[in-house]
Amino acid sequence: MPSRSSSSSSGLTHWLLIAALIILADQLTKVLILRTFQLGDVHPVTSFFDVVRAHNFGAAFSFLHGASGWQRWFFLGLGLAAAAFIIWMLRRHGHQKLFGWALTLILGGALGNVIDRAIHGYVVDFIQVHAGSWYFPAFNVADSAITVGAVLLILDELRRVRRS
Repeated sequence: MPSRSSSSSSGLTHWLLIAALIILADQLTKVLILRTFQLGDVHPVTSFFDVVRAHNFGAAFSFLHGASGWQRWFFLGLGLAAAAFIIWMLRRHGHQKLFGWALTLILGGALGNVIDRAIHGYVVDFIQVHAGSWYFPAFNVADSAITVGAVLLILDELRRVRRS
């Protein structure tokens, strides 16, 4: 019978590999955008979806986008701290499938955006959805993973509360 530490480390490895795939997908799409689009380019795909190139110096919904530059290091450090905490949580609770998926999606997304901040000083966004004259802030694969992960966290907690 495997020891608890070896089974938890193999479970952690599984989650980290999934996070790495999310990071890879995120970074590959961003490299493609950086190579083929100029800042501000907009290419309509449907009546409600465009591919764009935007640089976000802030956080979600461009929060602190216009700050003087300190936010780059703040969000980079925050992302790394969150990643360390998530890895710790996955090591302890990775056997919980829904919780593990939620944390892994958030981890992959957070590190995808941390890589952007470290390399470029901003996050590359390229997915733009809109309806008429209403535009949702541009986002990327990492942001999508974080959002789905957050929804899964809420569902996991609702299931936990319902069982109690």
